[in-house]
Amino acid sequence: GWIQFYSENAQEAYDNTIQAFRVAEHLDIRVPAMVCLDGFIVSHSIERVEYIDDDKVKKFVGKFKAVNPLLDLDKPKSYGPLILTDLYHEYKRAQHEVMTKVADVVLDVAADFEKMTGRKYELFEKYRMSDAEIAIVVMSSAAGTTKDIIDEYRKKGVKIGLIKPRLFRPFPFKEMANALKKVKAVAVLDRADSFGGYGPLYYEICGAVMSLEKKPLMINKIFGLGGRDYLPDQAEQVIDELVKIVKSGKVKTVKEYIGVKE
Repeated sequence: GWIQFYSENAQEAYDNTIQAFRVAEHLDIRVPAMVCLDGFIVSHSIERVEYIDDDKVKKFVGKFKAVNPLLDLDKPKSYGPLILTDLYHEYKRAQHEVMTKVADVVLDVAADFEKMTGRKYELFEKYRMSDAEIAIVVMSSAAGTTKDIIDEYRKKGVKIGLIKPRLFRPFPFKEMANALKKVKAVAVLDRADSFGGYGPLYYEICGAVMSLEKKPLMINKIFGLGGRDYLPDQAEQVIDELVKIVKSGKVKTVKEYIGVKE
């Protein structure tokens, strides 16, 4: 039941952390938030980061407003360690209702953050998607590598774009469907797996495009498990396959592992 933000690089991890406080502590939300980044690939690398003055950050985040604090001696209360069957179902519905409000708060906070820093954030990043016929959906640091290869293929005349999810929980289904409604084929790259099934991001993208009258052809690539490097030639392989899928109108294999030692 946590809000989840994903970061491509150190700058995004820093910026997302500052914004996550505002989102999680919003009085209409009050749900924990986690800021995620690739371990070692980002966490143990050296990158330039543009910091914000502490005073500006404190003003942006604002003061924490406690609701029903345990240390309020005038109105004592206790917190139970668990919810039993008599209220559990209702509590989970309440969590869902709160989560439906998160996306709007995320965008409002991002707008204020842009005014302060000039750095723009949305629910997900769209890269060269305005006229894209094929698209790759990939999260976190792998998006940067993929963007470089997309630029090379654009020079060859291939209309390829990328979507990088930022807010993964709650997942922005309607917005994602709208972003993909014009593309003919989509490759979803997952750095995680569901054995016997598909990657978790692929499931979410499938759920999003189900609302479209004309659905894109879709494939799922599993990559980089255990921290294995995601290399430019793997992005090239995915784009080449998408081009073939559009030409043939057929998908040979939905799920495939790339970068595997044979």
